[in-house]
Amino acid sequence: MEHSPERELKLSVGPEFRLPSTYGLGGAAIRRAPPERTATTYYDTADLRLARWGASLRYRPGEGWTVKLPAERATPFLVRPEIVFEGNGGHPPAAALDLVRGFVREGDLDVRVRLATTRRRTDIHDALGRRIGGVVDDSVSVLDGGEPSRFREVEVEIGDAMTPALLDALVERLRLAGADTPSRTAKYVRALAPDAQLAPEVRVPDLSAEATAGELVRRALALSVIRLVLHDPVMRLDADPEGVHQARVATRRLRSDLRTFRKLVEHDSASSLRDELGWLAGILGEVRDGDVLLERLRGHVAALPAAEQIGAAPVVSALEAARDEAHRRLLAVLDGERYVGLLSTLVAAANAPPLLSRASVRATEVVPALVRKPWHRLSKHVATFGTSPSDDQLHEARIRAKRVRYAAEAAAAVVGKPARSFARAAADLQTVLGDLNDAVVAKAWLEQWARSPRDTAGEHAARLLAATEASAASSARAQWKDVWERLAAPELRSWM
Repeated sequence: MEHSPERELKLSVGPEFRLPSTYGLGGAAIRRAPPERTATTYYDTADLRLARWGASLRYRPGEGWTVKLPAERATPFLVRPEIVFEGNGGHPPAAALDLVRGFVREGDLDVRVRLATTRRRTDIHDALGRRIGGVVDDSVSVLDGGEPSRFREVEVEIGDAMTPALLDALVERLRLAGADTPSRTAKYVRALAPDAQLAPEVRVPDLSAEATAGELVRRALALSVIRLVLHDPVMRLDADPEGVHQARVATRRLRSDLRTFRKLVEHDSASSLRDELGWLAGILGEVRDGDVLLERLRGHVAALPAAEQIGAAPVVSALEAARDEAHRRLLAVLDGERYVGLLSTLVAAANAPPLLSRASVRATEVVPALVRKPWHRLSKHVATFGTSPSDDQLHEARIRAKRVRYAAEAAAAVVGKPARSFARAAADLQTVLGDLNDAVVAKAWLEQWARSPRDTAGEHAARLLAATEASAASSARAQWKDVWERLAAPELRSWM
């Protein structure tokens, strides 16, 4: 399996389009390659779930199987992971099927379209001969399974060394030659169906001032379900800890929203979903806690003298092994029927939540009261603190602050700036208390490791690191009350 990012910008062109000269662009060297002819087979479900999520699975003779994951949304060009698997054209490899399981779930993958492409490539190299990008002119014929029968497109391939100025100049030259505005639509999507038929599987409703409470619930659920599904393959690849992090955030936010909006949704359905999400969040938490602890320890170890860093190596290795074992358990869960069934239930709930009749009232009439409840629970909990609350008490305050934040962020879709300001203040408290909890957990883990029979150098390093975490915990503890007082300011809650 090969894993690399794809960065490209697509432009539609007509049948009479002629590729302009790219010579003279910033002193770059231009090399034209002979035409390439390829045949590509794309797989999807009958309702095109891969296409709807912005993913694809294809087979190309000589290249094997390729999975392209959804593109990042923050850039005008396409940036997306591309994972290549060896294999013939008989059946998709199991590893490729696993990677797209979150999008497909119980759906069956089959051949949806076959394309024949003639590609004319122009590579752009810098003064040292290194490739920094290129332009490809593709003439595509749809052999079966789609329409139209023929079309063309130009792709600008963006290498790591391509400068923004060169990219702008290249696109401008193509536009002047008749290329259309940049598009994010993949070839196989153009062949499969018009854009209008490829609505997202989970739709996020836009909310007006007249939005109902039910529409607000649907929006909140949809955003988190999308977050969870999009990060499913990232968790499986395990190349970026944000995969597990964002999936865990999604499950926790879903549980919190179902709790906040419990008077608007059918009790049994919401309770069942919360239980299943709690199960998943617990498994994700084992991996995420390991990632957080590893990041902290690696940072602290890097600050130690060289001799101490050598002694700390077995400490870090032990934690890496425990974290990797937790990820293996997570992969087993992700491949199981219970998890796949939960995803399908969540997709259905995001599109049609089990709402009660009272959800038909305007959101602005009911939302403030729904946010007040988690706030009152947090406020009453903090009121029980003495002059020096315990770590457990502050950890519980962090959990309650998170619920307040999630509730306020959901309300902000209809309340606006006042709810966002309140949510930011709750997030600040959550962050400080989270730093405290992370330091307390790390200190406890290091002290336990040091108490076990180890080599002397490793034990000494573990105790040094534990002392560093104790100092970090003290620093966070010293900050929390000031942050709490900013959150508790009455003017932040005037909208509630």
